[in-house]
Amino acid sequence: MDLQTKNATATVQLGEILGSKLKPGDVVLLDGDLGAGKTTFTKGIARGLGIKRPVKSPTFTLIREYQEGRYPLYHMDMYRLENGGSDELGLEEYFDGQGIVIVEWSQFIQSELPAEFLTIKLTKDPADDAQRTIIFEPTGTHYQQLTTAVLSAFHHD
Repeated sequence: MDLQTKNATATVQLGEILGSKLKPGDVVLLDGDLGAGKTTFTKGIARGLGIKRPVKSPTFTLIREYQEGRYPLYHMDMYRLENGGSDELGLEEYFDGQGIVIVEWSQFIQSELPAEFLTIKLTKDPADDAQRTIIFEPTGTHYQQLTTAVLSAFHHD
């Protein structure tokens, strides 16, 4: 299921809708090239969880934790693990925990991922730098239901 956002504000709004519907233990994988809007989308998720402080890309820290929302948010950027090393991070503790896990560049930790998750692919429109195509690819019944609820809410805004 895919849709278009016309600007960063709409991308944040879509993330916020998703964030408002996430439950403890949910795992969301954000795929897209550099500059595709993964961190912008995560800002919306954080807002939907009630997190007020600014969300920054975790590229250099690998994992940023935000504890002040409805549920803890763990924002991960696995780009630097292209050559391995994820086994030392204790990722299963995050995936099995009571927080929301957002993973950028998840292809570098495929073997660590849980069985079910929501993959969201973001693509920048070559003709319009502000526009994004956002594709939801749920794995598992829970994430299919979540996707339906988010897309329904977004279309009614």
